[in-house]
Amino acid sequence: MSDALRFVDITEDQLDAVMRVRARSFGVMAAGDREQWLKDARVFIQDGRYVGVADGDEVVAAARFWDFEQWWSGRRVPVAGVAGVVVAPEYRGRGVGSKLMRGLLQRAVDRGFPLTALYPATTVIYRHLGYEFGGGRYRFSFAAADLRALGGKEVGVRRAGPEDAERVLQLVGQSHERRRTSGPLVWPLKEVTEWLADEDNFAYLADDGFVVYSWSGSDLCIDEIVAGSEATARALWATVGSGSSIASTVQAYISPDDPVHLMVEHEAYKDVQHQRWMLRLLDAPAAIAARGFAPDAAVEIDLRLEDPDVPGNGGDWHLSVADGAGELTPTQASGDVLQLGPRGLAALYSGTPLATLRGSGLASGGSSTADASLDPVFAGPTAYMLDYF
Repeated sequence: MSDALRFVDITEDQLDAVMRVRARSFGVMAAGDREQWLKDARVFIQDGRYVGVADGDEVVAAARFWDFEQWWSGRRVPVAGVAGVVVAPEYRGRGVGSKLMRGLLQRAVDRGFPLTALYPATTVIYRHLGYEFGGGRYRFSFAAADLRALGGKEVGVRRAGPEDAERVLQLVGQSHERRRTSGPLVWPLKEVTEWLADEDNFAYLADDGFVVYSWSGSDLCIDEIVAGSEATARALWATVGSGSSIASTVQAYISPDDPVHLMVEHEAYKDVQHQRWMLRLLDAPAAIAARGFAPDAAVEIDLRLEDPDVPGNGGDWHLSVADGAGELTPTQASGDVLQLGPRGLAALYSGTPLATLRGSGLASGGSSTADASLDPVFAGPTAYMLDYF
């Protein structure tokens, strides 16, 4: 690797170079998408969230990260959503991608993010950097006629627009807190307002729920649906299903645990789309303190963490969880304690059972008794995302 290679902040005058690298990585961008891409890129640049690797004056790799929050067991945790990772073909396999990502991780640490997440084009580099699978993005398909038959006619439903953005965010928060959801992202009010203003989207609001959907070819596709009661769920699903005379199929980005799976007469079609995303802890104490836990879960246990790329996570820690909250504090561990690297810690945080971590070599030490007390602490509904970023 050349000594001239250095980690840099991307500037506006380097965006053409980034676009050239992007074209070699993902294909040429459609002409109509270029202006929006440039507009978005400038926002990341202005906020110090667009970084790269340069060889001399030439940008040869780039990546950006979103300033998100993510629900974990019903509580919001800041997360750096890594996206647009590109490396010029002639620089691949030379450590440039690792240099880029290590610089990005340090930038996210400096910005105070306890978590980072991404959708991997390949798992190899990200596992080397401490990421592990955290959950999935699921798209199910249903017969529109089945949804139309769900009823809910007693529930009032009206068209929604950008003026309803605050109410939509409120409903999302109430739902995820109540269900102790893990995985979905929290979007800023501005983004939600623009989403509801998009004429290609159809939004409907009830007192305790909403749905946003659009056409996807000859099918209808639900971006998000939230319901605070069975009756509202039936009404919103039936609203989308009312298009069954034109669209025979409704696709939906939802949790694999969504109640609709138990409500429809026929199961979802077999062509389920499943995209896996990866998680990494950047500040283990902050990530534990921000995350929710089951109200009746309780544990007191020592852990030994190793994390060469984020040294602040390493060392001996005491994990205490009670009354729905957790705390990770430095300690002087003694004896045979549970040992985890960054991948094992990310998987545990996401709810992966310790037996699975041990079977894959991502956990060692400790005891089966300690495992039995720790598993329920991180267990919960399947972690999922609705959005690809």
